[in-house]
Amino acid sequence: MRAVIQRVSEASVRVEGKMISAIQQGLLILIGIENDDTIEDITWLSAKISRLRIFGDENQVMNRSILDVDGEAIVVSQFTLHASTKKGNRPSYSKAAKPDVAILLYESFVKQFEKDLGKKVGTGVFGADMKVSLLNDGPVTIIIDTKNKA
Repeated sequence: MRAVIQRVSEASVRVEGKMISAIQQGLLILIGIENDDTIEDITWLSAKISRLRIFGDENQVMNRSILDVDGEAIVVSQFTLHASTKKGNRPSYSKAAKPDVAILLYESFVKQFEKDLGKKVGTGVFGADMKVSLLNDGPVTIIIDTKNKA
């Protein structure tokens, strides 16, 4: 499971012109699900992101987590995070989980993240053509892959 975490001042997701999710200060999390991802990956990644200290303290040092700042979050599934560009110019997505597996793991991640945050999080619409807007704060962008825990 791969995540791109962006600290945002605001973010939103639109599908077919309709606002699906919108937040102020918090995190926009793009999640890529791989064929061999498990519930253990979900638990580990959710805990890691919820405790990731990337928000400024009173001295503007990144010492606070989304929990500490009572931030909001949007989680968007993005299979292209598992693109392989080793051959040619057209990316291969063979490592990305198929929808029957990916939807279940994506929904499980959202539920786990809501549990870890203690509040609802916004989402996109799995498989839809989404328009994601954000105002990256910092900018701060972190990439975490559960295959590189050590």
